[in-house]
This record gives sequence, C-alpha cells and structure tokens, in this order.
Amino acid sequence: MQFLNQFVISFTGLKEGEHEYKFELENEFFEHFEYNDFNSCKIDATVILNKKSNLLEFNFYSKGKINLNCHVSNEPFEYSQEHDMKLVVKFSSELSDDNEELLVLPVGQTQINIGKYLFEMIVLSLPIKIIHPGVKDGSLETETLKKLREYESNVLDNKDKSDPRWDKLKDLI
Repeated sequence: MQFLNQFVISFTGLKEGEHEYKFELENEFFEHFEYNDFNSCKIDATVILNKKSNLLEFNFYSKGKINLNCHVSNEPFEYSQEHDMKLVVKFSSELSDDNEELLVLPVGQTQINIGKYLFEMIVLSLPIKIIHPGVKDGSLETETLKKLREYESNVLDNKDKSDPRWDKLKDLI
C-alpha cells in the first residue's frame, strides 16, 4: 500500500482552478492490483484536476507502450496505448455509485487516491482480443500460425464431406 500512496491527491489546500499531476507507470504499478498480463510497459499518465467551489473535475490521459502477447500466436509485441477519461467528484452525505463518471464522496473528505482510476482506464482501453499486427497483415510467420493454417485448411476440406453415420438419420425424415 505504501507504493499507492504516491497517487493520493489532497485537494483541501488547493486553490480553485487547474492543477496538473504526472505519473510514470510501469509493471510495478499493475502488480499492486495483481494484474500481470503485461510483459512490460511504460506509460506516461497525466491527471488534470479542475477544482471548483462545489466539485472536482478530473481529466485522465495516458499514452505509452505495452508489451503484450498476441491471443492468436502468443508472440510478444509492442502495443501503443493511448486513452483519456473524465471523472467528476461531488460531495454529499448520500453515497452513490450509479454513474461511472461521477463519484460521490462524503462531506469532509480531504483526499482521493486516483491509482484505481488510472489502472481501470488503462486496462479497459485495451482491446478484448489482442492480435499481433503481423497476424492481421499476414507478415508474421511462426510455428503456431502454420499449424493454425494447416488445421483451418483441413476443416475447410472436410466441410463438404458428410459423415455416413448422420446420413442414416437423414433418411428418417
């Protein structure tokens, strides 16, 4: 938990207006959330806090490189990550988490840990199926892809052939 303390923003002593915070995120940051799907990463994150009299507006920006394994070939590659997110923080005696872009904190709270929001923004910005660019354009040649192509051609060749066991059932109709 000591590591995540660097992401705590104390907003009580801040003047109204914009305040900028910069963070450099690497694998160590994601390991604190028990997330180890990255081989390595180097992401620069910027958080702009716009303090107003009755609320806080956070604008999160991230940009960097993440070394991931392809879901098709399992080959590692550098993925360019870039994303932004907004978060509005209001203060009330009634807590609510209905909206993901609105956070309601209890009146009297003086700080917020934005580490969780940085983590969620980056992880949720990744595509569901991570595919190596070489697989998409056909330039990547690996043993795994050769086997997959061989299997695919076998399936397509056998698609037109019918199984005699099932042909007997067709006669019943």
